[in-house]
Amino acid sequence: MKSTTPRKIICAVVPVLAVAVAVSGCSGSAAPNSTPSVDPNAKVTITVSNQPPETQAADLAAYKKVITDFEKEYPNITVNGVETGWDPQTFQAQLAGGQLPTIMGVPFTEPQGLIARKQVANITSELDEVGLKDKLNPAAISVAEDKDGNIYGVPADAYALGLGYNRKIFEEAGLDPDNPPTTWEDVRKDAKIIADKTGKTGYAQMTTAGQGGWMLTAMTYSAGGTVLNEDGSEVTFTNKPQAMQEQLELLQKMRWTDNSMGSNFTYDQNGILKDFAAGKIGMVITAPVGYALSTQLFGMNGEDFGLGSMPQGTEAGGSLSGGGLLTVMPNATPAQRLAAVKFLAFRLKMYTDKDSAISAAKAANAAGQPVGLPGLSILKTSDQNKYLGWIKDYINVPLSNFDPYMKTIDTIKLQPEPAKDAQEIYSTLDSVVQAVLTKQDTDIPSTLDSAKSTVEGMLSR
Repeated sequence: MKSTTPRKIICAVVPVLAVAVAVSGCSGSAAPNSTPSVDPNAKVTITVSNQPPETQAADLAAYKKVITDFEKEYPNITVNGVETGWDPQTFQAQLAGGQLPTIMGVPFTEPQGLIARKQVANITSELDEVGLKDKLNPAAISVAEDKDGNIYGVPADAYALGLGYNRKIFEEAGLDPDNPPTTWEDVRKDAKIIADKTGKTGYAQMTTAGQGGWMLTAMTYSAGGTVLNEDGSEVTFTNKPQAMQEQLELLQKMRWTDNSMGSNFTYDQNGILKDFAAGKIGMVITAPVGYALSTQLFGMNGEDFGLGSMPQGTEAGGSLSGGGLLTVMPNATPAQRLAAVKFLAFRLKMYTDKDSAISAAKAANAAGQPVGLPGLSILKTSDQNKYLGWIKDYINVPLSNFDPYMKTIDTIKLQPEPAKDAQEIYSTLDSVVQAVLTKQDTDIPSTLDSAKSTVEGMLSR
């Protein structure tokens, strides 16, 4: 997600500190399960990851303003921003050498491995102390919990994938823009109608930068399959039900029989949303943040953007979900842990404090940014509804266009990303999707067997 240009879409709740890149692990020391007595007024310094570079002046100014405002409220806490972000090539050495910032962003693919290897701090007591724990959405926070319910991070953003579609193209093709397809067979049918009646691409698929494998994983989940077993020790995408094979066969038919997938088979996230925003593509898989990217980056008319639930296969499996998590490094002192959690809570004031919420929404609206974008909230439903009530006068998103998605968001099964080596697996599966879409006689079972061998090699490292 994960910045709006990582391997995966990230619905940044607080854009200036949102993160999403791959991470690799190494050993660390465990933080205790309870907080020793800490003087809340003692002077302490913490560091925070992902400071924008000087070349991104507006983002850097916003990032620094959060820090400045926080330091005014907590004059005993000094916050230093650093540009350090997750890098699988350097993370192990940085953690071992104590070079990582106090607060570090990680994608949802990583926390369980980090927790098991004691590479992030247990911040349960600190969350209780600042009153943040009970405000968080249990579904979003579960990715940061161990088996005993201890919490090791705070969501910065969360998403569940759905079907993005161009309402204007649906109307041009004679389809009902208020009733997008809810199954993959209906996606196939409507994609062909769009291609035949408008000459545009009915449905397009990402295939590069790890995003092809990410989309294939999402399709596999939605058809009742899996990629790895629960603990990430075994490859399962060739097991029964053979959902991944079935979904690839669906793409093969749409590409070669129906001719409904256009001619570009090298899409990444930005490329596909750019063409989608330009009215060249009828349907794509995306998350609510696809609205922000399509309208803000690529000029799409917001009224043309529609979002439906994730299409389901013969055996319904739900939707892939993910996001970004802000964690505290295991070498942080008790005083730094408390200061870090206070900072995380402060960042969420724009959602948990009425005056802050209204001020932030008003400013975002004035700047032409999406306000009130529907989606998977990091807050409990009651707190999210309270927030939306505060900002109702500044919401500028066509909420009804998201109704097909929101009708299922509280009931659809949410599937976490692969428990181990997710980014590497996605990159491996890119080539599988590319083969199916560029070579008509691709032997799908054989191609999947080859990919399985590659992934098994990764898991055995």
